[in-house]
Amino acid sequence: MTLALTRQVADIEELLGTLPAGSAAAARRLYSVSTTTGRLDAPADMTPWIEKLFGGVENVREQRIVRVTDLVTLEGALFNELRARRPMEVKGADEVRQQIDASRGDPFCRPETGTPADDFGRVRGAHGITASNIAKYDGYHGVLVFSDHDPLAAMDEGVIRDHIATARTWAQQAMERDPGARYWFLMWNSLWRAGGSVVHGHMQMTTTRGMHYPRVESLRRQARAYQAVTSHDYFDDRWAVHRDLGLGVEIGRARAFASLTPVKEREVIVLGRPGEDEATLAGGIARAVSAFRTMGVVAHNMALYLPPLAPDGEDWRRFPPIARLVDRGDPANRTSDIGAMELYAASVISSDPFRVADALRS
Repeated sequence: MTLALTRQVADIEELLGTLPAGSAAAARRLYSVSTTTGRLDAPADMTPWIEKLFGGVENVREQRIVRVTDLVTLEGALFNELRARRPMEVKGADEVRQQIDASRGDPFCRPETGTPADDFGRVRGAHGITASNIAKYDGYHGVLVFSDHDPLAAMDEGVIRDHIATARTWAQQAMERDPGARYWFLMWNSLWRAGGSVVHGHMQMTTTRGMHYPRVESLRRQARAYQAVTSHDYFDDRWAVHRDLGLGVEIGRARAFASLTPVKEREVIVLGRPGEDEATLAGGIARAVSAFRTMGVVAHNMALYLPPLAPDGEDWRRFPPIARLVDRGDPANRTSDIGAMELYAASVISSDPFRVADALRS
C-alpha cells in the first residue's frame, strides 16, 4: 500500500506538519485548519438502524470533524470523518442509462434543424456543433452540442480539446459581433442532477460585457492581493500544498488536484499555466472525468475560468486557465445536495479528497 492510500482528510492537521518547508509555509499562508469532535448519546432503540448504516454505535458516538478554510478566497469545507467513510453507491445508474437511451432522437440529435443558430451562424468541430441557447443567460449564450448523444460516453483528451477549441471559436465570433463582450465562460452541466435540462451531451458558453463574471473577477483580485502582500503566487502555492500532500497529479502541462476546500463532493481543480491556452487543460479534464466515472459519478458540473479574449486594462498576467469539476450526487437521491449550509455558510462534504486523488492517479 502506498503512502497516499494511508492518508485521509481527518488527519489533515498532522499531514500538514509533514510537508517540506516551502509548501508548509504556503499552507500556513493559505489555509486555516481546525479539528473538533462531535458527540452524541443514542437510545437503545436506535441501535439496529445505526448498525445498519454505520456499522456500530461506537462509530457514531464520537465523530471527528475537520474544517478547512482558504484564507484568500474564503471558500471552506467541513469534513466529517464518519460521513467520508460511508460507501457511496450510485443507486440511480440503471435509471440514468434507461433515460439516456429513451431520449435518443431528441432535437440535439439533429441540431441543424432542431436548434436555433446564432446570428453569426454555427461553429463546427470534429466532435460537435454550436447552437444558440433558446433562453439566454447573457447577450451571447451558445450551446455546444456533442456529436455523441450519450453524455456518459468516454471522452479522451482529443475530444475535450476539440470541444474547448470549438467553444473558443464561438466566443471569438461572438466578440466580433459585440466587441465589448470580451469575457467568455464555458460550462458543462452533465445530466439533470447537475442542472442539464437536455440529456444529450452538451456544453454551454457565454460572453459578457463590462467585467468578468463575479466569481472569476473576484478570484483574479484575490490572487493579485495575495501576491502583493506575500510576494508569492496564489495558484503556485495552492498547487504546491496539494501536490506535496499527495492530492495532485500532473497531466502534460496541466496540474490536477482534489481540492481541500471543495465547493461540493469530489471537486477537482485543473490549473494551466499563465499565458498558455486553455487547451492545455484538456488532458487534466479528461483525467478528472475518467476518475469520476471510476468513482461512480454520473452527474457533474464543470466550468472554465479564463482571462478575457482581448485586453481589458486589468492585470491578468498571473491568471492561469482553470477548470473546476464537481460531483453532483446520485440522480436517484431526492434530497438536494445543496442546502442552507452550502448557500450561506460553508460546504459540508461527505467524500475524502485523498480518495479522489487516488482515482486521479489510477
